[in-house]
Amino acid sequence: QLRLVESGGGLVQPGGSLRLSCTASGYTLGYYTMGWFRPAPGKEREGISCITSTGSSTTYADSVKGRFTISRDNAENTLYLQMQSLQPEDTAVYYCAADPLATVQAMCENIQGAFWGQGAQVTVSS
Repeated sequence: QLRLVESGGGLVQPGGSLRLSCTASGYTLGYYTMGWFRPAPGKEREGISCITSTGSSTTYADSVKGRFTISRDNAENTLYLQMQSLQPEDTAVYYCAADPLATVQAMCENIQGAFWGQGAQVTVSS
């Protein structure tokens, strides 16, 4: 059983930066497509960004493109989300997920994930 734990959330002022981490245990992360998700109006969750198992391909939601960067370190069994130019509308609980079969497009568009973390709160406020 793959277990995912998010960390790095917190309170930041508008325009600030945060880096979220998602650390896996129980299995090798390198076998999974990974992604970051958050709640969105009218949806339970939206796909913020997803990345292939090797890190060779990524996808981003329009709302975060150019501000957020997804990356992974399979040797450290960790997924990252570097968030810059944060705005109050980025305030949310951020979840990481892993799926052994999904493409990055399917994972982010269909909110597809076999394993989920418990979430990390990010609050953007002055």
